[in-house]
Amino acid sequence: MVKKKFSLAIHWQILIMLALGGLFGYFFPHLTKYTNWIGEVFLRGLNMVIVPLIFCSIMTGVASVGTAENLGRLGLKTMGYYVFSTLLAILTGFLFVQLIKPGVGADLGLQVPVEEISAGRDSFGQVLINIVPVNIIRAMSEGNMLAIIFFAILAGFFVTRVGEKSRVLLVDVVNAILDVIMKITMFVIRFTPLGVFSIIAKVLSQQINSGNQVGEIISSMGIYFLTVLLGLVIQGFVTLPLMVKFLGRANPIKHMKNMSTVLLTAFSTSSSNATLPVTMEAVETKNGVSNKIASFTIPLGATINMNGTALYECVAVMFIAQAYGIDLSFGQQMVVIFTALLAAIGSAGIPMAGLVMMAVVLNAVGLPLEGIGLILAVDRILDMFRTAINVYGDTCGAVIIAKSEGEQLTV
Repeated sequence: MVKKKFSLAIHWQILIMLALGGLFGYFFPHLTKYTNWIGEVFLRGLNMVIVPLIFCSIMTGVASVGTAENLGRLGLKTMGYYVFSTLLAILTGFLFVQLIKPGVGADLGLQVPVEEISAGRDSFGQVLINIVPVNIIRAMSEGNMLAIIFFAILAGFFVTRVGEKSRVLLVDVVNAILDVIMKITMFVIRFTPLGVFSIIAKVLSQQINSGNQVGEIISSMGIYFLTVLLGLVIQGFVTLPLMVKFLGRANPIKHMKNMSTVLLTAFSTSSSNATLPVTMEAVETKNGVSNKIASFTIPLGATINMNGTALYECVAVMFIAQAYGIDLSFGQQMVVIFTALLAAIGSAGIPMAGLVMMAVVLNAVGLPLEGIGLILAVDRILDMFRTAINVYGDTCGAVIIAKSEGEQLTV
């Protein structure tokens, strides 16, 4: 009789290592300097495959869509979903921040300097201009995702406009490269539990080494922290599942279960882009979404669909106004909602990018940039939660769009 080899599912491995990493970082913060390299190598491995994965997957996906009519239809559906879901997230956050008013009487003793925040922001108009790359090789080396996606869509579309022989050759070559990239991706994903352990340990140790005890941070900024968290929970466990149920006509519980590894990876890395390879693999293999849909919606979503970030920016800006005792008019509040929507679209899929884009929202309503310093103490923790919602929103979109295109899924 052959003994069955015990194998623990990767999402359980990640969950266990996440807990162990938290305990290690909390109780032995001085020792995390010996484990930080593991997380750095893991993130480098994920980042290594992001650009070729996005370019090849979008190019082949667009080429397989075929006609301009089909591409336009798919693009409109995808953008329509992204704008609608992000707007719902913002309104959810806006509702809770108005009901709870976390900034009224808040403890402002956790202010942190914000010199570096203002330096990195671009106007929304500049973000749109930067979509068209001056040099695509440079855009790839710098990881300019919007420019890469734009060029990949153009390349995929015009592949269908060349002769049959050239078209088949180009598609076959790019598909072959994509297969190799996916093999590399799966190899990197095998080390996710170790990477998660290192990253979580580092995050907690940094908080403790900087003098911020996690319990003290959460208690002093508790109402604000819980307001954002409550909004994210509603978006993740109510709004998005309802959209999957009624717009996608799919099983939201089964979908969430299938995405468990994706959500844990997003939570631990705090990066939509770093999670991208895991997201694409899970959506295709576990939910049965075609490569044509997944390769178009997921990379685009990782760049511009930021449900969690948009909700957080709205709550944070209203919190800052309340903390400073500034009463925003109805018009200014509408500007916050609209600007948060645009800023979320322009927000990069990297850790804490929402802080940079928040400067845009603060400037739009004349609030002091220094207000960002009020929330920095808890931002790194909240970043993990909102990234999970960002990525989950992308996966829900892939299911909804795939169903609308008549695909038969496993959820």
